[in-house]
Amino acid sequence: MNKKVKVFSTPTCPYCIHAKDFLRENNIEFENIDVSQNQEKAQEMVNLSGQMGVPVIAIDETIVVGFDKNKIKQLLNI
Repeated sequence: MNKKVKVFSTPTCPYCIHAKDFLRENNIEFENIDVSQNQEKAQEMVNLSGQMGVPVIAIDETIVVGFDKNKIKQLLNI
């Protein structure tokens, strides 16, 4: 069962880079959304998470704020 994964991030955020590397290492497909370039998507991220900080990772309907590796592994069954 494939879960829909979106990563709201910025290019300069080290935790964003770690999160995306972790997903790639586990062969998880994800949509990367650069909120530094897209104000509309930045607002969507704030609406979803209540947070201005990145990364915000949406796994189906569940929102993970920050690079919480254990929670991500649990949600993706890896």
